[in-house]
Amino acid sequence: MTPSSSSGAGTLSRLRNRTFDEIGIGDHAEIERVLTAEDIQLFAIQSGDINPSHVDPDFAARTPVGGVVAHGMWAGALISAVLGTHLPGPGTVYRRQNLRFLGPIRVGDTLTIRVQVIAKQAEDQTVGLSCAGINQHGHTVIEGEAVVTAPTQRIELERASLPHIRLEGGSGDDMRQLLAHVGKMPAIRTAVVHPCDETSLAAALECRAEGLIEPVLVAPRQKLEAVAAQAGLDLSGVEILDAPHSHAAAEQAAALAGQGQVQAIMKGSLHTDELMSAVVATSAGLRTKRRISHCFLMHTPAYPRPFIVTDAAINLAPDLAQKADIVRNAVDLAHAIGVVRPKVAILAAVETVSPAMPATLDAAALCKMADRGQIEGALLDGPLAFDNAVSIAAARTKGIVSPVAGQADILVVPDLESGNMLVKQLIHLGQAASAGVVMGAKVPIMLTSRADGRASRLASCAVAVLLAHHYRQAPP
Repeated sequence: MTPSSSSGAGTLSRLRNRTFDEIGIGDHAEIERVLTAEDIQLFAIQSGDINPSHVDPDFAARTPVGGVVAHGMWAGALISAVLGTHLPGPGTVYRRQNLRFLGPIRVGDTLTIRVQVIAKQAEDQTVGLSCAGINQHGHTVIEGEAVVTAPTQRIELERASLPHIRLEGGSGDDMRQLLAHVGKMPAIRTAVVHPCDETSLAAALECRAEGLIEPVLVAPRQKLEAVAAQAGLDLSGVEILDAPHSHAAAEQAAALAGQGQVQAIMKGSLHTDELMSAVVATSAGLRTKRRISHCFLMHTPAYPRPFIVTDAAINLAPDLAQKADIVRNAVDLAHAIGVVRPKVAILAAVETVSPAMPATLDAAALCKMADRGQIEGALLDGPLAFDNAVSIAAARTKGIVSPVAGQADILVVPDLESGNMLVKQLIHLGQAASAGVVMGAKVPIMLTSRADGRASRLASCAVAVLLAHHYRQAPP
């Protein structure tokens, strides 16, 4: 929130008021605020106003305004902020306020709240002020008049330090909803490849306990039983297929999947390259017409919806044809989880096409392929820098007019290195929840990592279950 004022409201670190005697007709003050989805959620939590026009994107899309809008009194609260901190400032007593709501305020809109002194009454030290909220297009969306009692003594003090508020419930709620939804589906028979450490074996057994999978443990039996005994894990009732070593386990699991004897594959304690080499082998029968790629399904408290990042795990430096398949695979995943027409942002370092930056050329070509029907079922735009892909305000600042910008469901990275760094930053600095799955094969493949937490492993398994059932109706 950026304040500006002709009334000397102090510095960024201090608040200073204007007394009744110091205030003159025509004095004014203003603040600027960009509306975020988190603002709407916080206001709904505090006020209890959960009108679906404000908190349910699907419902809001069917209303006359065509999308989520801010509560009218969110803007009214900003007027109160100007009066209480700038003009007159600390010591002000609100007497009355009238407001007229003239237009919607949408996520990403920049609202400038301006108050101006229009009257003074010495008998009771009251001040009348006109109030207006103007969006980035110059349209007045809220207006009215306020009457306050102005302070009679000078007040100057340090600004209060407020706690940072972060909405943490979203990703956890999504996990519970995902598990509840998938829990209604039959468990899928899953080959768990070489789970010969405590972490991977415990994860497979926990997914079994949650009713997600019927694990088939493909590994050296003696080693597996030793790990279970040391960790106190019960293998009773679990099918075990003895394999002499990890390489043989990967080949055997891939063959099971190719023959339709299992509906998914879960990585254990072997290297990803070792497993994927067996998966892509011609003898396994798991290849489709698509390039195999990896998708991270993520949700961070700072973004209003789950989104997909691809490919951050398999394809090192994909060319244009490979990127087209990476996009198609991600779109298929989006469809499977219920996003009918996902918005796909093709990421690059900049949002303009430059011959010196191949990622921007690929982005432009992918968008043209979508225009010509070569990539179906989604809305593509690119190149888009990361900020433009996830922030409507950032896109508007740069003059980008796009139905994808700021609302992306899928983020397509230029290469594995940039994607891997992005995902890890989102997880470790952005408190993102994540699930990972390999697309483009005949069955979903879970490439869980030793660093993955319990929630991530369960979420990855739940997504694989969802895909396995989806593939029964629409084989890849």
